Amino acid sequence: MGFRQLEIKMKTDYTKKDLEIVIRKILKIRNFAYEIVKQSLDGRDNTDIHWMVRVNVTSLEIPNNESPKKEHLIIPRNVGKGKKVVIVGSGPAGMFAALVLQTAGYKVTIIEQGPEVYKRTKDIKYFEKTGELIERSNYSYGEGGAGTFSDGKLTSRTKAIAKEKDFILEKYVEFGGPEEILYLSKPHLGSNLLIKIVKNFRNELMNNGVEIHFNTKMLDLKKRWGKITKIETEKGWIDGDYFIIAPGHSSFETYKLLINNGVQFKLKNFAIGTRVEHYQENINRAKWSVPKLPGVKAADYSVTYNFQSILSVYSFCMCPGGKVVPAPPTKGLNIVNGMSNYKRNYKFGNSAIVAGVSIPMLVGEELEPLEALEWLMALEQKFYEFSNSYKAPAVKVSDFINKRNSYLLDSSPVFQIIKFNPFSNLKEEKPTINNEETAFLTEEECRVLLNSIDTSTILGLRNKALLSLALTTALRKSEIINIKLKDIVKYGDYDVIKVTRKGNKLDMVKLQAEPKIGKRP
Repeated sequence: MGFRQLEIKMKTDYTKKDLEIVIRKILKIRNFAYEIVKQSLDGRDNTDIHWMVRVNVTSLEIPNNESPKKEHLIIPRNVGKGKKVVIVGSGPAGMFAALVLQTAGYKVTIIEQGPEVYKRTKDIKYFEKTGELIERSNYSYGEGGAGTFSDGKLTSRTKAIAKEKDFILEKYVEFGGPEEILYLSKPHLGSNLLIKIVKNFRNELMNNGVEIHFNTKMLDLKKRWGKITKIETEKGWIDGDYFIIAPGHSSFETYKLLINNGVQFKLKNFAIGTRVEHYQENINRAKWSVPKLPGVKAADYSVTYNFQSILSVYSFCMCPGGKVVPAPPTKGLNIVNGMSNYKRNYKFGNSAIVAGVSIPMLVGEELEPLEALEWLMALEQKFYEFSNSYKAPAVKVSDFINKRNSYLLDSSPVFQIIKFNPFSNLKEEKPTINNEETAFLTEEECRVLLNSIDTSTILGLRNKALLSLALTTALRKSEIINIKLKDIVKYGDYDVIKVTRKGNKLDMVKLQAEPKIGKRP
């Protein structure tokens, strides 16, 4: 059986028959099988927007050329026999952890503070109709996690997880997702499909022996010699050999519980901002020069800006053809999120436009992680208290930048609550090109830099190892952050690192003595 891989340019509304005609014409064969392995939209020229389709073709009529073997994620079997794992949270992290561990032979129990996904859906509809929030059953909490009621984007910036990514996508298809997610460059599921997928996922887990307890909240945990031995829930204590806490983004009470029990948290910069909503047709015209493009659901966008300031402003979680939804995790808070369904056919599109900020910079003093959590909750509470409802304040973009109230919009809370506008960068002048020569560190400066790192903590050891690698190997940032311990091997008399270079090319780099400080025996 012969094999060929083709890169084919296709119109945006091409059909299966269209693609087969092109394959037949290029290879001059009649009988063949094919598989689409990647499809991405090329919109660089808005007068010629098209799909670039990569296909693997096999046929007896193709000269002998073996097809490459695809590597699959291998989950070891029976390694967890007799061991119990308790997972807190039924979002994607919790559910996939349960799937893999159950396959490996562990006895797995999931506890979820919210209800199953269909009950959760009914509660969300009730909330939107009445304004009465049901705690632990809303846009943030419940089976499937907050992502169930978002856009369902399935992208990752990490390049070295090809097998894991394929495993996840294949499972989503198995549970009811469209096959296109296996090859689209920007795959997504949509909330309407995710509701069904999450239910099918849960049924698969339970059919294979995973216990799932809904409406069950973790209240406390018990430790022995620095290791968790059991957790307390509303329904009693649950013991286990291993515990995975996968609480999601907004489970502040869980964070507090962990901090108060000695789990180390580190304060880092985060993003704060707003949801910007536009007519989707305007976005389409800006990207494609036409209001609609046959065969493509809706245009998305990504923007970033940073000039002569410590703050960067960028878009995040863009939801084409979607809507802005109220997403408070508990009563008395007011925050929003974006979501869209599979067809992305709502009238509006929206995106988070956020600024990377430092909480100490905003409040003017250093804070511990627990204090930072309380500050964030207080901010969300102020937005609720202003109107005593979950109705979010709104303002036109131009007025927001210039600190003006918008006509017919309740925008006054924005300027009364946030005294410092993190989006002030947007008013900066455009940058000019600086042609100065690149500056280099001297050997002595490198030594001072490395010695300045506190290696008394695990985090410090990690940071020194990463920086040492960068200085002694000239590896790219993306190459360094994807290195795992298994990639450090012996090659003759040398320790080397197996690295995946640009274009997925494998390489080996000699490991110098300095970076070894971060490797545990």
